[in-house]
Amino acid sequence: MVASIAASAFFPTPSSSSSAASAKASKTIGEGPGSLDVRGIVAKPTSSSAAMQEKVKVQPVPKINGAKVGLKVETQKADEESSPSSAPRTFYNQLPDWSVLLAAVTTIFLAAEKQWTLLDWKPRRPDMLADAFGLGKIVQDGLVFKQNFSIRSYEIGADRTASIETLMNHLQETALNHVKSAGLMGDGFGATPEMSKRNLIWVVTKMRVLIERYPSWGDVVEVDTWVGPTGKNGMRRDWHVRDHRSGQTILRATSVWVMMNKNTRKLSKVPEEVRAEIGPYFVERAAIVDEDSRKLPKLDEDTTDYIKKGLTPRWGDLDVNQHVNNVKYIGWILESAPISILENHELASMSLEYRRECGRDSVLQSLTAVSNDLTDGLVESGIECQHLLQLECGTELVKGRTEWRPKHSPALGNMGPTPGGSA
Repeated sequence: MVASIAASAFFPTPSSSSSAASAKASKTIGEGPGSLDVRGIVAKPTSSSAAMQEKVKVQPVPKINGAKVGLKVETQKADEESSPSSAPRTFYNQLPDWSVLLAAVTTIFLAAEKQWTLLDWKPRRPDMLADAFGLGKIVQDGLVFKQNFSIRSYEIGADRTASIETLMNHLQETALNHVKSAGLMGDGFGATPEMSKRNLIWVVTKMRVLIERYPSWGDVVEVDTWVGPTGKNGMRRDWHVRDHRSGQTILRATSVWVMMNKNTRKLSKVPEEVRAEIGPYFVERAAIVDEDSRKLPKLDEDTTDYIKKGLTPRWGDLDVNQHVNNVKYIGWILESAPISILENHELASMSLEYRRECGRDSVLQSLTAVSNDLTDGLVESGIECQHLLQLECGTELVKGRTEWRPKHSPALGNMGPTPGGSA
C-alpha cells in the first residue's frame, strides 16, 4: 500500500473519474460554433486538421460577468495543447538534461588536470610531503611538540651541510611554536598571559648541545621538544632532532631558562599564577643530554690563543625583547676559532653559560683557547676549545666549551675517533 502511494507521487496515472471528466470536457469544447474553449477563443467547426493550423484571428476580448478574459493567440501553443499525440508530463520527462551537467563536470576536471600538469607539484621524494608548511603539532597527550623543517639552500655553509646556527634556529622556533600551539602565547615573545601582565620574559642561562651529524640541502628534519621543571625557579627545555626519512638522531639538546623582568632587566621568581599556567605541560623525565659538570676555566687576553675584537650587534640581531638573540652569540663565539679547525673539523658538542645580555650599542670581543696544538691542520683526534664572549670593558657575556671531530672525507673515511661527549 505504501509503495503504491509513493509510486503514485512520482508516476501519476489518470483515474477513471478524471478520464471521464476529461472526455466530457473535450466533448463540450468546440462542440458548437458559439462555444468557448478553455482559452476564451471561439471555436469554429472544422472537418480537417489543416483548419487547426490557420492563424487565429484576433477576436474582441470576451467578458464574463463584467471581467475581461485574457486571450492567447499563439497558434503553435494551441496546436500543442490540442494535439492528441502530446506525451503526458511524468517524473522522467521533468528531469534536467543530465548530458549538459556531465559535460560541465568533464570540462572542469580536464581544466584542473591541465593546471596540475603545468604546475608539476608532485614531489620527487615522498619525505617532502611531511609537514609541508612546517606548522607543527602537539603529540603524546599534549606534552610534546613536533615540527618538521626542510633544509633550504641558504641555510647550508661551505661544507654543503646545515650550519650550527640553522639548527639552533630550529630549536628556538619549535620552542616558541610549542607555547603558541598550547594557547599560552601572551603579548611577549614566548611569554604566557600571566607573564605578560607582570612584564616577565624567559631568558636562557645554560645550553648543552650534542650533534651526531649535519643534514644537507633538501633533507627534512623532525624536531621534538618538551619542557620540565628544574630547581625552584627554572624550567628545562629539551629537544630531539631526527632525520625524518631514516629516523636517525641528528641532534640532542637541553637548556635551562629563568624569568627576567622586561623593564628592570633583573631575574625574577616564578609567580604561582605562571606556575599554574605552565605546570600542566611539564614532563617528568630526565634531561635528554647529561649536563657537562666540568667547570669552565677563566679566560683573559693572557691565557687565550685567538682574539676577535670589534664585534657589534646589528639591528637585525635584536629580538622583540630588544636584546641580542641567543643564536647570535654562537656565531660570535666561533668568530675567534682558528680557520684550520673550521676547515678540517666539525662541531660535535657545545656547552654554553649565558651570563649577561648584550645591548644594541655594545662592542664585544671573542676569545678562544685551543686544548690541542694544531701542527699540520689534520690531526687524528678531537679538539676541545674554551670560549669567552665579553664586552671590551671586560664584562663576561657568554662562556663556553666546544668539542670538534674530524670531518668525514669520502676518500679517507672518518679521520679519527669521535669525542666521548658527542656519542
